[in-house]
Amino acid sequence: MTSAADGVVLDVVAAVIDRGGRILACRRREDRSAGGRWEFPGGKIEPGETPAAALEREIAEELGVPIRVRGELTVDVTVVAGRGIRLRCLRAELVGAVPSHSTDHDELRWVAPADLPGLRWAEPDLPAVALLSTR
Repeated sequence: MTSAADGVVLDVVAAVIDRGGRILACRRREDRSAGGRWEFPGGKIEPGETPAAALEREIAEELGVPIRVRGELTVDVTVVAGRGIRLRCLRAELVGAVPSHSTDHDELRWVAPADLPGLRWAEPDLPAVALLSTR
């Protein structure tokens, strides 16, 4: 793990998936870090992976569906429990099926952008939530 104190951050990607004007929000299972909080689905970038390739892999693993990355929305560094997390939120679209379950989340919800701030989000996702909800 990395820490903010040594100037090294954990690189993470997340998918902002729009479907019919609603954004996919996922609630972390209680037994996971940030349990009970909402986030955009994704995960860690592995060595040698591009952010887009990491996100496509993570979404296939977590949600069991393929996506196509369309571009970058935000990149923000947040310190959580002394650890720096660089969250790169990428716009993505579903390629085929709509996800119905997740390995890391206990609820999936399609939310209108204006309603995103009403959920209890994990800290790293808050900058993207703020940006999406004001568009």
